[in-house]
Amino acid sequence: MMKPSSIAERSKPFRLVKYFTFTSLIVIFIGTIILSLLNTHWVRSMQYQKSEDYALLLIENLNHQVFLQFILPVGLKYGKIELRNQEQFERMDSVVRSTLHSFKVEMVNIYSKNDIIAYSFSPELVGMENLGGTFYKNALDGRSSSKLVQNGAFWEILLGIPKEIKIITFAPLRAEKPLSPISGPVLGVVEIRQDLSSDYRKIFKFQVLVISTISIVMGILLLTLIYVVKRGEGIIEKRAFERIRLKDQLAQAKHLSSLGEMVAGVSHEIRNPLGIISSSAELLKKKMAPQDNLNAIADIVVAESRRLNNIITDFLNYARPKKPNRSACRIDEVITKNIHFLEHQIKENGYVVRTFFDDEIPVIMADGDMLYQAFLNLLINGMQAMPRGGAIDVTIEADEDFIWVYIEDEGEGVSISVMEKIWDPFFTTKEKGTGLGLGIVRNIIESHDGMIRIDNRSEKGARVSVKFPLGHEAT
Repeated sequence: MMKPSSIAERSKPFRLVKYFTFTSLIVIFIGTIILSLLNTHWVRSMQYQKSEDYALLLIENLNHQVFLQFILPVGLKYGKIELRNQEQFERMDSVVRSTLHSFKVEMVNIYSKNDIIAYSFSPELVGMENLGGTFYKNALDGRSSSKLVQNGAFWEILLGIPKEIKIITFAPLRAEKPLSPISGPVLGVVEIRQDLSSDYRKIFKFQVLVISTISIVMGILLLTLIYVVKRGEGIIEKRAFERIRLKDQLAQAKHLSSLGEMVAGVSHEIRNPLGIISSSAELLKKKMAPQDNLNAIADIVVAESRRLNNIITDFLNYARPKKPNRSACRIDEVITKNIHFLEHQIKENGYVVRTFFDDEIPVIMADGDMLYQAFLNLLINGMQAMPRGGAIDVTIEADEDFIWVYIEDEGEGVSISVMEKIWDPFFTTKEKGTGLGLGIVRNIIESHDGMIRIDNRSEKGARVSVKFPLGHEAT
């Protein structure tokens, strides 16, 4: 009998491979997600750097246009710059808006050197003081810098999709020296605000698309892996069961071989004195007067000797099965002969044997006497399964490769407990039986390269299925 622990030990290497594979898949999935997040962070950093460079380029161009189109002309005309003057402010606004026209800029503020907003896209900010902060001071010292401002709920900021996300860039506004690459002194500070909300939402959608794709691919890989693992486990478990079953069969065959040799030896030794007992009882009976009461005892000795001789014959047939003497044989004729032999018993006990034979049944090379014995045992078993009588159906079918014989009765069928032991030698459910009948039948069928099996029918009763290959058909 196969032990689960034995199978578990055999499948342990595969289980380790399975765990390693699943773990690797999970690690790859987590690593891919982390790589995707890092890649998204890198894309955002690139977007931030690109926006900052874009702002500095706009400020440089704005600086050039403001100096040439506003500072110089207004300085020459008015002598000084005063954006409180409506005409100067409108000229400044015209220069700034025409310079930044069609560029993606949300807000422009120009600070004076004393941190006062001298110009803004938003008129209400003009004149406000001390709004520049550290970034303004850095720009006043000649260093450009930027900051990212995000507005939204905590989870929106955490996921990278705040309601508003802006980059604010501060850069110095310098005087320019004509025909010289060297910039002049710092005249003020320019602040440019760009709205990056749509860009970051696109990055987030791309991130979701990447993670979704990865999840789908990993999900498909996981399902494929689960399918492959289950198939592999099934194959390994099946092979382990088959290996252990064959090992058990080999051990049982060795045991039965030893037991058969012992039974054959003992049976041979018993048969000689048994023959002497039987012949002596018959001789004693002949010398007795017919009316002698001891005649009944002699009859009992003779009858029981014959029964014991039949049992010994069964032992020898099972322990030392003979090889079939093959010749041209028709299975339908063998079974018909069995039915004729049992005809008296069939009629007397209320049995009906119905035959369903194919029109053309191939002739095979087989030992007719051995097959006669095998099918006779099967028919008798079928009748014994129906003590009150009933029908036995015998069907013979043939195809290109096999001949099938089915013997079906209407008894109570075979219980699960009996089915497990039905082929064991010396196992029987009858009061008088050796338990070798089915074993002898199987030996005969298998000696003809055939196969036999017993199943319960779906309605009631049992079915015996016998299959013979057509590899030894007569030519």
